[in-house]
Amino acid sequence: MRRDSAVLRSVSLKLVLFSLILASFGGAVLAQKSEHYSSPLYSPRKYEPGQTSSNGMPAQLKTVGIDQKLGAQLPLEARFKDENGNEVELGKYFNNEKPVIIALVYYECPMLCNEVLNGLTGSLKGVNFNAGNEFDVVAISFDARENRKADLAKNKKKSYLERYNREGTADGWHFLTGEQAEIDKVTEAVGFNYTFDERTNQFAHAGGIMVATPEGKLSRYLYGIDYSPNDLKFSIMESSENRIGNPAEQLYLYCFHYDPSTGKYGFAILSILRLFAVATLLGLGTMFFVFWRRGKAKKAES
Repeated sequence: MRRDSAVLRSVSLKLVLFSLILASFGGAVLAQKSEHYSSPLYSPRKYEPGQTSSNGMPAQLKTVGIDQKLGAQLPLEARFKDENGNEVELGKYFNNEKPVIIALVYYECPMLCNEVLNGLTGSLKGVNFNAGNEFDVVAISFDARENRKADLAKNKKKSYLERYNREGTADGWHFLTGEQAEIDKVTEAVGFNYTFDERTNQFAHAGGIMVATPEGKLSRYLYGIDYSPNDLKFSIMESSENRIGNPAEQLYLYCFHYDPSTGKYGFAILSILRLFAVATLLGLGTMFFVFWRRGKAKKAES
């Protein structure tokens, strides 16, 4: 009887503990269901155990994104207004035999665009190339309303020049605005898909930058808001047809291959194995040659 009572007490205790765990889990689920966010564009997917259909992706985000168009030609004839209010053609920034980093943003964006520009600037500070010397940066606003707002682009450029904090680089940074027709030429050429959400008065869009060759052809896409300085440097080097950097940097570039699905460079083990194979063959050949010379010398002495 005592043994049965002990077993019953043990089972009861386990049931109580299980009930407490289940209650806390249920409370956590209920708390998650009651979450709300100020912007429906960026609300996370909610877990609904009794619901099988997806309800976490806002409709606006189903049509936005970046489609890679590597090798596509930028519309150099597209006309914009620079940060000083001057009418310019996009081709103006492709006449100096330097690659160009393209950032499609809008300057009054409350969220992602600033992070894109912040990430780009932070990464460029980790690269030993200088804007205006080895490459240019061209930010283009895809919000046509900003083309009529005086000094908006100028103030944006001033802010990021201060963040970049390198003397003599002002000529390498350009902040453009334009009319919708001209904006569409660029966004369609680079595969940048975005939409405007009336409820939040914001644009739904993806984050990323592009690197173009001096001739205005798209050579690299880097996604997100955090760009590795090495990835950025390799992109600049490749876009300039490896005319930038010393031979050691070019060898390092050879060991890393670009993955278009991630917009990053990965270690190419096959390239390293090939290099080691060639080095091994050269070493064996040298060793056999030395042994042959030594054998020949001994025969001559005898």
